[in-house]
Amino acid sequence: MTTSLVVGNMIGSGIFLIPASLAAFGGIGLVGWLLSALGAITIAIVYGYLNEQLPNAQGGPYAYTREAYGEFPAFLVAWGYWISIWCTNAAIAVALVSYLSVFFPILSDSPLWSIGTGIGFIWLLTWINTLKIRNVGWVQLLTTIFKITPLLVIGLLGIIYFDPSHFEPFNRTADSNWQALTACTTLTLFAFLGIESATIPQNHIKNPKRTIRIATIFGTLITTFIYLLGSFAVMSIIPPDALQQSEKPFAEAGAIIGGDIASYIVAIGAVIATFGALNGWLLLQGQIPLAATNDGLFPKFFGITNKNGAPVWGIIFSSILASTLMALNFHKSTIDAFTFMMLLSTLNVLVPYLFSSSASIILQSGKLKTFIAGFAFLFSLWMIIGCGTEVVYYGFILLMAGIPFYIWMRKNKSNENE
Repeated sequence: MTTSLVVGNMIGSGIFLIPASLAAFGGIGLVGWLLSALGAITIAIVYGYLNEQLPNAQGGPYAYTREAYGEFPAFLVAWGYWISIWCTNAAIAVALVSYLSVFFPILSDSPLWSIGTGIGFIWLLTWINTLKIRNVGWVQLLTTIFKITPLLVIGLLGIIYFDPSHFEPFNRTADSNWQALTACTTLTLFAFLGIESATIPQNHIKNPKRTIRIATIFGTLITTFIYLLGSFAVMSIIPPDALQQSEKPFAEAGAIIGGDIASYIVAIGAVIATFGALNGWLLLQGQIPLAATNDGLFPKFFGITNKNGAPVWGIIFSSILASTLMALNFHKSTIDAFTFMMLLSTLNVLVPYLFSSSASIILQSGKLKTFIAGFAFLFSLWMIIGCGTEVVYYGFILLMAGIPFYIWMRKNKSNENE
């Protein structure tokens, strides 16, 4: 179940829509996949190290930052990660609705129906996440199994359709190879968000020191293989100009391989994948604020739990924000809305990655561990640059918007101690 949380949170909306976002870049997009995979595996190893050092730390990146740097940096990590989660949930809901439109075309034609359906799924899974965490784990395990199957089938069959012209020119943009590569790597990194998922609900995991390390690294390797195979296949099957306009590239690739039936099977897999990812991220959107609340850094209502131990109000409030973001961006095309929310989410999770990798250097000893953590730090910094001016602008404002809440919580804490 822990491995399925890692794999399930990573394999969600990203792989099913990113090939369309990458089509404008050309063959260099595959190099972007390789680099983001390398960065993701490095970050996974860093989290494995940190979990060995602090096996009982609740809150993952937040807890590691608090141990290394103290209260305020830990608050910024928790705040940024929390923003990233509900931005991710909005992006996943967009992708879910996009693939569901294969069966219900009205979802492509009517923004009102699209918004209503996406928000409906957010709130269905919000309710599921107020149940016992083991029920959430079973949903995650089953959806992960079902989502992997169509991706592997398309990936393996797609090799037959390999067409070198689909990857030419190597760089289809007007930018330099370095600029295009930075953009591609940043886009594809979104599909790896969730590397740290197993480190967050540590109190609910048996033998966390061993389980979390294995699940994090093994889950990242599984995901990397599936991503590279599937993306290569879709780019081989669908010409780049057509792929760039596609709202459901894997379903269209399935239709080329096996007709409408194959398209429906792939679309079902995509719906299950996005449903499972949304379920896993909704679990985390309550756990991070809960950990920060227990340390007096988030408002107390984030720490209110129900009889099942679920931080119910934190989950509900986060779902309200995800629903709002989804509704505000549906005036854009599906791919544009997805890309913006994807980059905004990536930016805000890179802040925890930066702090976690530098915390590993402080908390760990040994040249190899320091080198790996240093590489993860530089990679995360490079990805922040790759998010672009607009996304960094909005992301910085969202991150700084948390400071008044921190001041308020500190003053309340001081008053209680007097």
